[in-house]
Order: sequence, then structure tokens, then C-alpha cells
Amino acid sequence: MKDAAATIDPRTIYLKDYTPPSYLVDSVELTFKLHPTETRVISRIAFRPNPDAADKTFYLHGEKLQLISATIDGVDAQAKLTDLGLTAQAPDAPFVFEAEVEISPSTNTALEGLYMSNGMYCTQCEAEGFRKITYYPDRPDVMSVFSVTVEGKEKVKLSNGNDLGGGKWHDPHPKPAYLFALVAGDLVNLHDTFTTKSGREVDLNIYVRDGDLHKTPFGMDALKRSMKWDEDVYGREYDLDLFNIVAVDDFNMGAMENKGLNIFNSSAVLASPDTSTDGNFHRIETIIAHEYFHNWTGNRITCRDWFQLCLKEGLTVFRDQQFSGDTRGHAVERIADVLQLRARQFREDNGPLAHPVRPDSFVEINNFYTATVYEKGAEVIGMLKTLIGDQAYYKGCDLYFTRHDGQACTIEDWLKCFEEVTGRDLTQFSLWYSQAGTPRVSVKEAWKDGTYTLTFTQSTPATPGQDTKDPRVIPIAVGLLDETGKEVQATRICEVTDEVHAFRFTGLDVKPIPSINRGFSAPIILERDQSNEERAFLLAHDTDPFNKWEAGRALSRDVLVRMVAEDATPDQAYLDALVAVARDDTLDPGFKALVFSGPSQDDIAQALVDGGLTPDPTKIHLAAQTFNLSIAQAMQDLLQRIYAEMQVTGPYSAKSEDADKRAWGNAALAMLSRLDGGAQAAKQFDDADNMTQQLAALSCLLRAEVGETQNQAFYDQWKDDRLVIDKWFAMQVSHAKLDAAPKAAQALTAHADFDITNPNRFRAVFGALAGNTAGFHSPDGSGYALLADWLIKLDAINPQTAARMSTAFETWKRYDADRQGMMRDALERIKATPDLSGDLTEMTTRILNA
Repeated sequence: MKDAAATIDPRTIYLKDYTPPSYLVDSVELTFKLHPTETRVISRIAFRPNPDAADKTFYLHGEKLQLISATIDGVDAQAKLTDLGLTAQAPDAPFVFEAEVEISPSTNTALEGLYMSNGMYCTQCEAEGFRKITYYPDRPDVMSVFSVTVEGKEKVKLSNGNDLGGGKWHDPHPKPAYLFALVAGDLVNLHDTFTTKSGREVDLNIYVRDGDLHKTPFGMDALKRSMKWDEDVYGREYDLDLFNIVAVDDFNMGAMENKGLNIFNSSAVLASPDTSTDGNFHRIETIIAHEYFHNWTGNRITCRDWFQLCLKEGLTVFRDQQFSGDTRGHAVERIADVLQLRARQFREDNGPLAHPVRPDSFVEINNFYTATVYEKGAEVIGMLKTLIGDQAYYKGCDLYFTRHDGQACTIEDWLKCFEEVTGRDLTQFSLWYSQAGTPRVSVKEAWKDGTYTLTFTQSTPATPGQDTKDPRVIPIAVGLLDETGKEVQATRICEVTDEVHAFRFTGLDVKPIPSINRGFSAPIILERDQSNEERAFLLAHDTDPFNKWEAGRALSRDVLVRMVAEDATPDQAYLDALVAVARDDTLDPGFKALVFSGPSQDDIAQALVDGGLTPDPTKIHLAAQTFNLSIAQAMQDLLQRIYAEMQVTGPYSAKSEDADKRAWGNAALAMLSRLDGGAQAAKQFDDADNMTQQLAALSCLLRAEVGETQNQAFYDQWKDDRLVIDKWFAMQVSHAKLDAAPKAAQALTAHADFDITNPNRFRAVFGALAGNTAGFHSPDGSGYALLADWLIKLDAINPQTAARMSTAFETWKRYDADRQGMMRDALERIKATPDLSGDLTEMTTRILNA
């Protein structure tokens, strides 16, 4: 990739400009002499010229480093320094570069490179953090074997690979610098072992601060189950003698897959029934699986350049979704995955931040760790598997692992393996990687003489930098039902390849009722004239769990849109359909909870925009309140029975059966609280023996505006547990009424426990503000002004988190002129801030260019 060595101004990097690295690295030896403000890093790097490179410039990335010395084969390198790196004259033959630099971990608030978290040294090098540790060709296609020595007074000193003792580590597997890791601190650990299918015993450890050890057993169990699953399903065995996980309080991401030493945000690994909800347990299980699966899909085979980020992330998200489905049930997991995709990625695709799964340019790579790369990238893998079938998919994966082990690869390398296995041309399919936007697929049907025809027409709206789109390959799963709900056509994959594509179903006795895009087989927006009667029928009878839920979701959305746009009242037929779902004892409790969750207020805002209307967040909020009360009233004869039947007795377990019962029981509690003023919720709060039940009860009480006593009691009980107090902070804002949310968020920034340097705490407050749609979009603009104020403050401390939080503004063009003007002013004010980071500059510029 071309590098700009002489400037720190934002620069655009293009996929088309990729060039091979000038020099390759055979080995890296690093010595760390740890000190909070004066850590010395001594490097000895064996380079050789790359015969495939035309450019022979010897350039090493390096930022915020104090160079002490630099030599080439023992002679002063006479290096030329800039704010971005180092250049020197290098021989056209193998040589050894040695350098000593000084860095200050304790003042590194950006949490990139080597930094300190509550006295613990830790690293985060993806994407470009290693250059803040020492001078190096910090790009993913430069892979090498690392040997590391860590010197310091800390009890535990960890790095990648195998432990040689005395703070010395060796990783025999070549890796890029972004996978380097180091941790040192006074830590305790839970130890276990795992025996691989070939009989090797692997030592497993989860390292935590003293006092957190009791929160590690679930994470260890999830790790061992992930290792077994990857062996059973993908045939991938772990390859080192040791696998370590470390919990870190201050971390920009959820976790990081560094080879043999995974570093986790504490919230993504620490779990106990007292302090963690069912949702926390599920998230932890998923993230541990995801980071472990990266060992092969990301580490053993990595990315040639950062444009190929989806190669490792999309594939690994798909793998962790498979694991979750196998572990917790595919129906509910698929619905949950699609809910996340629509909430984050569809919104991204529909706005100024839209970009392809594989972007063709970037300014700051940190800004492309997005839902499009991750979640849509996973959907693309799922479509590939649907199109070619399970057997060919796993055969293609085996070829990919065998052919490219130890390499830095591209999407083309990945797809070529499946072309060879199947003999089919995937050129058109590859458009999913290069074209941005969510395809709209309209459907028309025809019925004549026993033949039913579905005609699909696909189009994708213009997105930034892409005005026109070519037709893609879209696998649409279709089933047909008769008027009794019996399937008359089992699920068939309709492979749409043209702009207009028709499919015929013959030999039918009566006109069927179609169930289209079953299992959400393609990430599309389906446009079809469909009556609420048909939706109610599918909610009652569809044999595909996803489309059964989807029908109920569409009904809910239609009812709410009409309530907002026409001041309508909830449709009685819809309420009757919900009661029927509640009464159906054949349905899984987790599925029922999802049916009753209803669309978000952001969903309704977008639905109004799609219908040509301008959404009013306040009106949407009030309609949602009326809507939820109507559902509770329709369900009132069933709620006490449901609530009683869903109570789980015995010791807490995070298994899906118990979690699903708690989810449906707490959905009933939420409805009850709208009718009884929170009486049942108050009792549950007092009786709760786990965080799921306690937090659900407190949520109901705050929503009913009667939970002041319990709110204070909750804080007093958990004030010394940082992860629980993150939950408390978020609830104060998410449950604030209408325009009170900005005031609540502002008050919390003055709270003694608020810490702007901790990403979890900052997200708890301002993520909750952005998620409180009516509050954030308060008509006086106070939500916009407050977030802008704090993003400017945070940018000077942690640009990466500030940039990610700025996406709260990405839908600014959908609202009325007054709100648009206030959001534009907030964005312009951020952008005009002196010394604004490249991360936040890029994001505000892209959003403003909507």
C-alpha cells in the first residue's frame, strides 16, 4: 500500500493503488523495558528485499515515538524522521535493522499501541497501533515470526505464542504486526486445559484483576466449547501449546484476536449471575467464539491489505453465528442476527456512510470497522453457502485453509477456491463485495391454470460514489402454503440473476400464499403489496420461523406507521393475532418474546421516510406508548398466567431454555407494569436472585416512573462493580422521558463515577442518549449540542471512540428542516474544531456530505 511519509494530513488510500511491500521481514526480536512514562522498546528485525516490489524505498511506520538509536547492520542508519515514520538507505540484500525507542504508556489515552489500564500494561495494534510501539512496516501483508522479552516488576508478563519462561515468548507462526500483543500486570488467572482431536493438551488461561476471578468460569466453558465446535464443523485444530485471554477495563473494541493472547474488553468476558444478564452471557459466548475462530480465519490466513477486512471479519462473524445457532437454536438466533443487521447495517447502507463490503478507498481505516464489513460481510458468506450447498461450501473452505495457510490474502483468493470446487463463475456474485447499498426487490405474482409465477425485480439506490448498480446474484428462498397453512411447495432457492427474473411453480390445485425470503436468505428489502390479513395468516401458519416472525413484525410496523401518520388506533385484528401467538404453547418462549418486542422507534422513522413522510420523533414516541398500552390491555387476561409459568426455579443457568423463559416472562412483566403501575415489578426487584430479573424489574419501574427508591438501591448495591454501574448509567438516559434525556445525560457527566477516558462508561451515557430517539432529537436541539460538546472533548483523548459515536448523526437528513439545521450546525462545529483528529474529521465530512 502506498504510504505518505511526510505529512500527517488526512490522505485517501485506494485499493487500486496497492503495491507489494518493498521489504519483507524474516524475524522480529523485541525487548520491552516497562515503565509507565518511559518504556524502552528495543527491536532487532531481519529484513530482505522483496523481489516482487518495484519500489525499493526503505520506509517504516512510526508515530509518537522518541527515537534513541537506529542502525542497519550495526551502522548508524542516518534515518530521516517524520511524524508518520522513518526512511533510510538500505542495502539490496538481507540486513538487520535495530532500533531503540521510548514511549509513554500511561499517557496514551487513545488506547492504541501500548497503554495502561488501571495499572496494567496492554496493547491494541489493530489496525495501525503497532507503529505507536516501534518503527516497523505496519501493514498486514508483512508477516514474520516474533520473539519477545518483557522486563518489569509486574507479576504476570504475557505476549504471543508459547511461554519460554522469564518473560520470554516465541510465536512460531508468522503474523502481521497488527496481531502483536503484550500484557503485564498483577493479575490472577483461571487455568484449564483442552485436548485437541489429535491428542495435544493445550493450556488455557483467563487473566483478570484480583476480585474478578469468580466471573471467569463461563468464559472458560465458552472457549472450550468453541474449540470443540471448530474441530467438529470446520476441522480446524488449535496450533499452539497455550491460549490466553486477558480482561481489560479500558478497551475501544469488544475484543482482539491476537495470536495466542486474546485481549478482551472486560464487559465481553466477565460474567456472573449476580452481575450479568442473559444478554451479557450470550454476548460473551459469541465474542469468545468469534475471537477464537479468528485463529484460522484471520490469523493463520490474514488480509493482504485493509481493504480485505471483510475477508476475516465477515467470515468469522458468519462462523460465530453458526456456532450460536448450533448452541442456542437457529430460529431465534437468526431473528436476532437480522434485527442487528437491520438496526445498524441497513441504516448505514441507507445514509451518507454507505460503503461496499470491501471499500475501494479510506482515509482512516479505524472508521471502516463497520456493520457493513462485519454483519453484511457475514450475510455474503451465508448467501454463498446457500447458493453452492453445504457440502461444496465446506470443501471450498478446506481448499482455502490448505492453499493459503500462512498467507495474506484477498477476496479473490477466497472466491477462487469455491469456483474451483463448484465449477461455477462467481464474478457476478462478487458484486456483493464491490457494490454498496441494500438491494430493493419488488415482487409481483400471477396465477393461471395451476401455475403460480413470482416475478422479482431488483434495484439498488445510488450511494456515495456509486450512482448506478449492476444486478447481483440474489438467492431468495421461497415456500408456498395453501389456505390451511399446509406447505404445497417446500422451500426452493430462486436464484435471481437479472434485473427482472421470473420463477414458475406448476401443478398446484389452488392459488398459494407465498412465504418469500425464508430464513432471510438474502439481505434485501422486499417490496410487495401484502394485506394485513395475509400477514396475520403467515404469523399464524408459516412453517418458516423467520418469516412467521417477519409477518408479525410487518403487522406491528404497519399499525404504528398508521398511528403516527393517520392518528389511527391499533388494529383489533393485529391484537387478536398477538393473543393467538401468546396462547400457542407450541411456540418457543424466546420466539414469543421477539414477536412482542415490536419495531424500534428508529424503524418507524425510516418506514415513514420510505412512505414519503417526515418523521416526528416525539409523535413516534407517544404513538409507541399508546401502542404498547393497547397490547397490554389486549393481553391482560393472560399476563399473570404467562408470568407465573415462565418463572425459572433452581440455581441460575445461562442456557437458552432458561434464558428464553426469562425473556418471555419479563415481556409479560413489562406489559403488566403498564397496567398495575409497577406493583409486580417492585416485587420482582425485591425477590430477584440474578441480574436479568433485577434489571428487567428496574427497567419496568423506571418506565412507569415509580422506581426512584429501587434505582437508588440498585446503585448503592452495585456502586463498586464497574460493569454493573455501566448498566445503571445507561438506564438513567434510556428511560428518561422525551426531552429529559439530554438533561439526564448532562447530569451524569458530572457524576463522580463518570470517566471520559473509559470507553464503556462514555458509551453507556452517550450511546443511550443516541438510542433514546425522542430524547436525542429533542426539538430544542439540546441532544445534538450535548453530544457535539462531548465528542469534541473525547476526540482529544480517544479519536477512535469519538469517531464511532459520531454515527448518531448519520440519519440527520431524514428529519424536518429545523432538526436538520441544528444537526448540521453541530456537525459543522465539530468539524471546525482546531486539531480535530483525522478519524472524526473523516466521519463528520462524510455525514455532512449526505
